[in-house]
Amino acid sequence: MVSLRLTRKGSKDRPYYKIVAVDSRKRRDGRCIEQIGTYDPMQEGVNYVLDLDKTDRWLSNGAQPSDTVASIIKKARSGEAPRTKVAKKPATPAPAPKAEEPKAEEAAAEEPKSEETES
Repeated sequence: MVSLRLTRKGSKDRPYYKIVAVDSRKRRDGRCIEQIGTYDPMQEGVNYVLDLDKTDRWLSNGAQPSDTVASIIKKARSGEAPRTKVAKKPATPAPAPKAEEPKAEEAAAEEPKSEETES
């Protein structure tokens, strides 16, 4: 029997899951038949990407989804838009503020004072 379930990826304390179609007798992270989506529990908001066409095809062929995958499918069908993968731009440091030059009036006002103190 084929089941739709999660397979764990990612590092320690940073889980990331792939939603896969797999023979139910295989181990959790074993070889899968087909990947149908991803799930990232560390993300805020919509944290999954799911191909509903592939999911419908597997469900019509008798695949049994796990509880978590069933809830993700339900969310996807309810109309929540999946997040799109956007390439992160490298952080650019903010330009250093330039020192403002004194205005011409202020500079002219300061010059006579300095000449008077020198005499």
